[in-house]
Amino acid sequence: MWQFECFLILQRITKEPQPSLDCQMPNTPIITATAAASPPFFWGIDIGGTSMKIGLVDDEGETLAFEQLPTRESEGPTAAMQRIAAVIQDIEGQLGVSDQVRRVGLGAPGPMDLVTGYLVAPPQLPSWWDFPIRDTIGKMLERPVSFLNDANAAAYGEFWRGSGKEHSSMLLLTLGTGVGGGIIIDGEMVNGANSFAGECGHVIIDSSPTARLCVWGGGRGQLEAYASASAVVQRTRQRLTEGAKSSLSGLLGGGDSELTAKRVYEAAQNGDSLALEIIDETARWLGIGITTFVHTLDPGSVVLGGAMNFGGADCSIGQRFLSKISAEFRSRTFENVFEGTTITFASLAGDAGYLGVAGYARRQYNKELGVKK
Repeated sequence: MWQFECFLILQRITKEPQPSLDCQMPNTPIITATAAASPPFFWGIDIGGTSMKIGLVDDEGETLAFEQLPTRESEGPTAAMQRIAAVIQDIEGQLGVSDQVRRVGLGAPGPMDLVTGYLVAPPQLPSWWDFPIRDTIGKMLERPVSFLNDANAAAYGEFWRGSGKEHSSMLLLTLGTGVGGGIIIDGEMVNGANSFAGECGHVIIDSSPTARLCVWGGGRGQLEAYASASAVVQRTRQRLTEGAKSSLSGLLGGGDSELTAKRVYEAAQNGDSLALEIIDETARWLGIGITTFVHTLDPGSVVLGGAMNFGGADCSIGQRFLSKISAEFRSRTFENVFEGTTITFASLAGDAGYLGVAGYARRQYNKELGVKK
């Protein structure tokens, strides 16, 4: 199947003019023709629990080829790496760019050991535990590989090509089932001594003995327990069980009408008072967390990514969410710090991961050459 999909994408690459935005294939980035690209080139591989994204990126961050494959977790990591390598080798052969590709970027969910290149125990990939993923794909492709946590990869993507590109430092918070993060300071990714830096969802924001437990990891009082999609559902369910009036009441039974953060957002769009209150509370907790991060890092730019953006910048609920976060941050920080810090939504969506690891590979390649860019 992938040969056919690659053919379609490569056909788009080599024929000009490029189609307009509304003619793009669903969930694929805009493709730049190789003749218009700026070498050298870098591969970005973004491993997820259900799918794997692969993009060939030039020196300016333009995408020259893109493919998305099912992860097929149960088949194991070696089979997945073989499929990735086959796609990459096929694309390089058809485009004739093998001699211009310098390095590969690889992003995957943690826990991981960045020094040894091992996946340690990612919950989404139970068949992949204790696997030397970096060196396996490196040997298959016969190229050096730059390895990152998936949230850090998304952070570097937003820093290089997205909402943080005007800043020298940036913090990304990814809001989904949990709360992830990534930290870039003066252009350098902060990975940490235990490959654990940027795990912002595990910062304590409530030290009381009755603080909420994190749905995903079990930690008490952590940001994830208050500001993740899981937390939004948990708090909404609790309020409904306690008798709060809401259009969401009918979703307590589960099944096809499952209560989700998206349903809370949709109810808020229709003016549901409980849904709006839950979103405002989530913004407050995020504002508290962001204050802690900014007072520690002073990045100048905070970017909110992930699936739970309540409509984002183009929606009134998303704008309200961002405004409430900013107001909470302002009430807890110094005026000059508030004025010198931007809080925005991410702009790259699902492309941030593969672009980020490609950009990180580019950064490491240039550092080896003694070039700063």
